[in-house]
Amino acid sequence: MEPARTTFPDDDDRDRDAPWQVRVDFVIELARRLHMYGTTAQRLEGAVMQVAWHFGIVADVWSNPTGMILSLRDPRRGPNDTITRVIRLAPGEDDLGRLAIADGIAEDVIANRRDIASGLEAMYELDKPRRVGASGWRVFAYGLASASVAGLLPHTGWADLTTAALLGGVIGVLAEASAKRPSLQHALEAIAAFMVTLTASAVAAFAAPLSLQGVIIAGLIVLMPGLSLTTAVSELAAMQLMSGSARFAGALTTLLKLAFGAVAASSVADMLGWRPMPNQGAALPDWMPWLTLLAGSFAFAVLFKAKRRDFPLVMASVWLGYGVTRAASLLPVEASTLPTGVFLAGMVVAATGNLYGRVANRPSALIRVPGIILLVPGSLGFRGFNFVFERDVMLGLDTAIAVIAALIALVAGILFGNLILPARRNL
Repeated sequence: MEPARTTFPDDDDRDRDAPWQVRVDFVIELARRLHMYGTTAQRLEGAVMQVAWHFGIVADVWSNPTGMILSLRDPRRGPNDTITRVIRLAPGEDDLGRLAIADGIAEDVIANRRDIASGLEAMYELDKPRRVGASGWRVFAYGLASASVAGLLPHTGWADLTTAALLGGVIGVLAEASAKRPSLQHALEAIAAFMVTLTASAVAAFAAPLSLQGVIIAGLIVLMPGLSLTTAVSELAAMQLMSGSARFAGALTTLLKLAFGAVAASSVADMLGWRPMPNQGAALPDWMPWLTLLAGSFAFAVLFKAKRRDFPLVMASVWLGYGVTRAASLLPVEASTLPTGVFLAGMVVAATGNLYGRVANRPSALIRVPGIILLVPGSLGFRGFNFVFERDVMLGLDTAIAVIAALIALVAGILFGNLILPARRNL
């Protein structure tokens, strides 16, 4: 986190002449919005401190996945007017559409295209319910994302693709239903993993041969906390130790719930005597992975709640990350335990996102977040816990090492990308 600055720019001081409470309310509301829309701790703190500095406010910000503490003071008013707010929040979810709007509002206020009071009102407008039919689109996107991951996995066929799509749709219905039911939300991952594993086992035993493990992973892919794991390690690397540790623990808890549900369902299938049919089905044609990648990139644009005008950008970012990884696999380098392709993809995506942020004056997250979604090691972590639950500790340990290697490579790539081309206003 950058040290708080106490000298302020001399130009355009209209914002610093606005009422003290209005300036404070805007800074607090911006911080709350950035947290809600999935901004990492170091980027949130840096962005809020920069905006507060523009308003003539010295801000100290402490962010963690479940809340924030903000201390705000105006040096001209003396230390007795310091305001401290403790805000309790649920862990944020990536919402690229509203993040871009909130960032645009802050940019308009800073550039004096609108006053602080109207900017604050515009922030409150973001709480309006989404348009009718948005939930249906998200359920469809769950199924599409699962099908696309099944299509990208090796040794999968049409039955795998179809089953994964149906299972993903069921998970989408559960996820939407859990939004207003806290008890279901807390158990969502375990219930979803149980349903997906048991259903896939039944299909593999009685309906069609499947690549069972691949279908289960594809069906659960949207619930895998790979992005949270990556964010946690990124925060730890940025010395956001409390936030990174808490987020890492939350991601591991999600993996444990997923693994428990999957292992419990496997045990039930074994007790019932369900035995998968030998998988000798025809593989997907060579062009199918590219079609599923196109469908998957559209699904992730929906799931990240991007605005329609940003769909092409988000979809292209998914292709960018995946394409760099595939291109890196063609490089004449010796085999290494470090995933070179993941490192290069993380670096290219981070630098490209920061370049876009500087040129378009918009959040780099519009490229960075979807660009790494197919690189995060959530499915590897899920398999590792599965092995441990099944008492295959050594194989679980080997998978855990692979997860750590992938996380290190991805986070290092992002850090190098940020070093090559720093972000604008931290977002």
